[in-house]
Amino acid sequence: MRVANNTYTEQMLQQFNSLKASQYSLQQRASTGLRVQVASDDPTAMAETLALASKKTANTQWTQNIGTLTDRANQIYTVLQSLQSKVSRAGEVATAAATATASPSDLINHANEINAMIEDAVKLGNTKDSAVGNFLFGGTASGATPFSVTRNSAGDITAVTYDGNASVNQTEVGDGQTMSVDVPGVNTGSSGARGLFQDSQSGADFLNHLITLRDDLLAGNKTAVATDNTNFKGDENNLAYQIANNGVVQNRLKTAEAFLSDHSAALDKAITSQSGADLADTIVALSEAQNGYQAALQSSVKVMQLSILNYIS
Repeated sequence: MRVANNTYTEQMLQQFNSLKASQYSLQQRASTGLRVQVASDDPTAMAETLALASKKTANTQWTQNIGTLTDRANQIYTVLQSLQSKVSRAGEVATAAATATASPSDLINHANEINAMIEDAVKLGNTKDSAVGNFLFGGTASGATPFSVTRNSAGDITAVTYDGNASVNQTEVGDGQTMSVDVPGVNTGSSGARGLFQDSQSGADFLNHLITLRDDLLAGNKTAVATDNTNFKGDENNLAYQIANNGVVQNRLKTAEAFLSDHSAALDKAITSQSGADLADTIVALSEAQNGYQAALQSSVKVMQLSILNYIS
């Protein structure tokens, strides 16, 4: 026959499909910036790219963890500052109340101030993380209210019980690296993280020291009040330690975050090196593929027209 036979038609379609597939691949490469999009493009490069992408995903998670820890550390720092001012004020009250010039009414007024301070301190001990809703100072038992109180008939706090523990949560911030910003409310042991309100390592026992001072003020016992004043030294030292440690931890978080940022940039560069496309070369190749496709179309049309003319002549 003079017209194109089935073999020619099949070959022509195969050529069109091949040219079209090449165009599509180059268009995808140009739009995504990726040379390797499926394993068949370059199996070795694809395997390396996937490994690098996995590392990038881990980096992203660690960076998010650091952000969460930083926010929590800032909230803890705010509480620490407030407690430090209360410890300082409690010492000032005890000093003033122990003087010979302090009258019985002065002692009552001081007792009322300390009583309000006890209430505020307990509230600070039961502060919740504003982001996740758990308690800041319950140790790893952060789902339950850390401090519960016992009150007398007048409604004043007479005792405080700690319902948390002395353990702290560790969070992954790098490959094999964990950090904690947490501070347990109480640690009566000889090791581990220092307790914020009560800590056997530093002699801190702020809430009980406040309760004792208030009761001695109400009793008008100036001698006992003078002794109470020395108790706050351990509380002051513990708060100073907690604030300094919080600063150290936040600096470590910043350092870890900076490292991850640099590492992520390096991973992006490595991924581009493995599977990235040269945009200029891709555009040239795409233009050539489009021209080739158009030329093939025009050529096939001419051949088909000639074959039909020969057939009908």
